[in-house]
Amino acid sequence: MLAARPLRRLLGRPLAVSYFHTTPTTWASRKVVQKFKLADIGEGITECEVIKWSVQPASKIQAFDPLCEVQSDKASVEITSPFDGVIKELLVQEGEVAKVGAGLCLIEVDEEAVDGADPAAVEPVEPAPASTSTPTPTPEPTQEAPSVPRVEASKPETMSTPPRGLHPLDPNYTPPTSTSSSGGGQRDVLAAPSVRHFARVSGVDLGVLMPGSGKGGRVEKRDVEMFLARASESKTQQGQARHGQGVGVADAGQDVVVELGRTRYGMWKAMEKSLEIPHFGYSTTLDLTALHNILPTLNAHIPPHFLPSSLTPRAPLAVNPSALFPAPTPAQVPESQQYTRLTYLPILLKTLSKAMIEWPLLRASITPSTPASTSSPSPKPTLTIRPHADISIALSTPTGLYTPTLQHANTHSIYTLSAQLRHLAHLGRQTPCALTPAEMPRRGGTVSVSNVGALGAGDFAAPVLVPGGGVAIVALGRAKWVWDVDCGDGRGERRLKMGVSWSADHRVVEGAELAAFVECWRGYVEAPERLIAEGV
Repeated sequence: MLAARPLRRLLGRPLAVSYFHTTPTTWASRKVVQKFKLADIGEGITECEVIKWSVQPASKIQAFDPLCEVQSDKASVEITSPFDGVIKELLVQEGEVAKVGAGLCLIEVDEEAVDGADPAAVEPVEPAPASTSTPTPTPEPTQEAPSVPRVEASKPETMSTPPRGLHPLDPNYTPPTSTSSSGGGQRDVLAAPSVRHFARVSGVDLGVLMPGSGKGGRVEKRDVEMFLARASESKTQQGQARHGQGVGVADAGQDVVVELGRTRYGMWKAMEKSLEIPHFGYSTTLDLTALHNILPTLNAHIPPHFLPSSLTPRAPLAVNPSALFPAPTPAQVPESQQYTRLTYLPILLKTLSKAMIEWPLLRASITPSTPASTSSPSPKPTLTIRPHADISIALSTPTGLYTPTLQHANTHSIYTLSAQLRHLAHLGRQTPCALTPAEMPRRGGTVSVSNVGALGAGDFAAPVLVPGGGVAIVALGRAKWVWDVDCGDGRGERRLKMGVSWSADHRVVEGAELAAFVECWRGYVEAPERLIAEGV
C-alpha cells in the first residue's frame, strides 16, 4: 500500500503532459555558427571587393539564396548561401576587400547541415554563442506550469515561414535584378579591388575613366587621382569666375602636372638604358624610281584572297584551270589584313630581309646572360645568329609606341608582308592596344624600322637603339621627286629619292660593315628585278 500510493500520486499529476511539450526542445537539432569563407573563383584571383550585400544580420536565408556580390579586376560574381540558416554577422562590409579563404559572414545553421561540408568553404566558430548551446533539461514543473510550455510550443507553428529559394539551375529560377547603384555601372570596368575601393570612397564613377592607362585598358589608381585633380581645378576656375576673376583654360597660365602612362613610362626607361649603347650612325639616299615603275603592275595583280569581298570579282576564265584537278585556293584572310593597293614599305622590308640573309651579322642579337654565365669571373658576351630575318616595326598608337615584329620576313611574299603590316596597324589603333605577345615576342627583331616619312616631310632622323631592340635601326624619310644631275648621261634626270638614317650598336657592328650592308640593301631596292630571278 505504501508503494502503491506514490505510484497513484505520480499518475495523478500532469507530468506526462508537461514532458510531452518539453521533449521537442530537448530533441531539437543543435545550432552551430559557421564562418562562410570566400572560395577560390579561379583565374588566379587572390582578392575581391564586396560591392553589395543581399542580406543583413539576423535575416533568415535559404540554400542558394544570394548572399553578396563580389567584384574582381576581371569579373563580377554572385555568392550564394550553402545552407539554410540565420545570418549572425557580416565580416566584410560593402566596399571592403576580402582575400580568398577569408571569412565573409557568420551563419547559424543546424549541426546536421554542416556534415560533410567543404572545409575550404566553411569552418566552425569556437566558442559557439550561448544561444546555440544544447538546452539544459527542464526542471520538474509544478501543478500550475503545464499551460505555459503549451503556449510557447505553439508559437513556432504560427510563425510564417519564408518561401524557399530556387536553385540557380532550376528552369523556373529568375536572377534578381539589382537596383542598387553600388558597382552596377562599373561591372564591365577593369580595375583592381583596391582601385575600386579608392574610387568609391572618392565618389568617382570608374565608367567615365575607361579605358584606363593600365594593361588592357585597366583603370589604375593614378587615373582616379588625375580625374580628381582635374575636377578640383575645374571647381577652382568656376569659383574665380563667380568672383569676377575667372579666366579661360587656355589663358589660365597655370602649370599642369601630368603623370606618364604605363607605355610612355616604359619608353622613358628604355631611352635611359639606350645611353649604355654606343651608337654609330650612317645616312644615305635610296633611288625608288624602279620600285615606283613596277608598283602599278603589282597593284593590278593583288591575290584575290587579300582583296575586300566588296570588290567586284574578276571575270571567270574562259578555260577552267581546275578541270583536271582542283587548283590550290588560299583561304580568305581576315578583314583587318585586306587591302586594295601596295605601298613602298612592304617592298622595302622584303628587300631588307634579302640583304639580312646575305649578312648574318644583321640577323644577330646579343645573347641574354644566364645565372651560370654571370657567376663566372669575366663572362664574355656572345651573339645568337638567327636563321631568318626578324624585323621590328615602330608603331605609333593612341596609347604609346610599340614595336611588333614581322617574324621570318624573308619567307613571306610582298603581298603577305603588306597584309601583316595592315593587321598590326589595325591592332595598334584599338583602345586599349590589342597587340599581344604573338605580335610582340619577347626577343623581338634584330633590325628595327621606323617609317617617320609617312608622318612628315623630313628626309633624315637620328634613330636610337634600346637594349633588346636588335643590333641596328633604320628611319625611313619621305620619298621625294628630285632632279639628279648624276643621271641621264650628265644631262640630269627626274628621280624618286628617299633618305634613310641608320644607327647600329657599335659594340657589335663596325662602321664599315654597316655601310657595306646598306649598299647591299641598295642593290635590291634600286634593281627590284633581282627579286624575280630569286623566285619571290
